[in-house]
Amino acid sequence: MTYPFVLPPTWHGDLELLADEVVDRRISLSEPLHKGMVWDLRRDTVQLGDGQSVRREFVVHPGAVGVIAIDDADRVLMVRQYRHPVGMMLWEPVAGLLDVADESPEVGAARELVEEAGIVASTWHTLIDMENSPGGSSEAVRCYLARGLSPAPEGRPIGHGEERDMPLIWVPLELAVRHVLAGRLSSPLCVAGVLAAALASARGWSSLRPVDAPWPARLSVTSTARARLYHSVSDNSTA
Repeated sequence: MTYPFVLPPTWHGDLELLADEVVDRRISLSEPLHKGMVWDLRRDTVQLGDGQSVRREFVVHPGAVGVIAIDDADRVLMVRQYRHPVGMMLWEPVAGLLDVADESPEVGAARELVEEAGIVASTWHTLIDMENSPGGSSEAVRCYLARGLSPAPEGRPIGHGEERDMPLIWVPLELAVRHVLAGRLSSPLCVAGVLAAALASARGWSSLRPVDAPWPARLSVTSTARARLYHSVSDNSTA
């Protein structure tokens, strides 16, 4: 059997304006398959706009934030945590789910920095945004840069589960880059956050965005019911 081949279409836009774009594709059927403890599984029938329809299954995720915390000695903070799906102890930046009702992402990031490391920061910027696995999950992740670090007045709270025993280290940023490029550190937030921080540092931090910079991907998944949202106490639903 032979298959026809065509050349891929060429985009003729301005490369200086290159950006991911939110688009509207009609969902003709949405089927909940599983409601999990943290995220859900859903199957959508999607109209692609050219007469085709496809069925796609994906994880309905609440979203997450990460924190690249860098001290005055240009060292990055990392914590070691067990990650069961891959069966590994990973060195990662502070991170957490957006699973607190009505909490803004930047407030969630500051909370996680205290909860996981017992650290507060006086200066916050948006470093990078990511969709961790856009072919199979609605997870939108924002990674912040935190500087002006000091110990939290009350220290680090006692953690639960994997967070009960989570040692932290301070790694020189350039050494962290070498470990990432050597494949020794492989957590997505660690890889992307460390490399982005190193590049931003080399550019004199001129590429940093405000802590509350627009986040189109997050807005897209939350406004189209693709994210699992956590509501206020008056509304106990988590769908």
